[in-house]
Amino acid sequence: MIRAEFYEKQGLLTGFRFSGHSGHAEAGKDVVCAAVSSAVQLTANILNELGMEPDVNVGDNVIECICGEVSENSSRLLNVLKQHFEAILEEYPKTIKITISEV
Repeated sequence: MIRAEFYEKQGLLTGFRFSGHSGHAEAGKDVVCAAVSSAVQLTANILNELGMEPDVNVGDNVIECICGEVSENSSRLLNVLKQHFEAILEEYPKTIKITISEV
């Protein structure tokens, strides 16, 4: 299962941490993992392009992204990412666990 943890501070999403494997299919053929990986990379790139200075750390099967500049716009973008994962979860149950942690 993919663990998708979103960070929240004073009602605004400030970043995320994702780890794990969906288990939907074997590695390299898993459409859920591909969708999640692509969306995460796109989000980090957009945050960077918009000057929100994300701090991105990539490890073995884990990525964490924390916005350097938290704003309504960065929070909205992160919320869209969360909604995207909720839509994937509806289509592919038991592949993603979404949590929100207050920081």
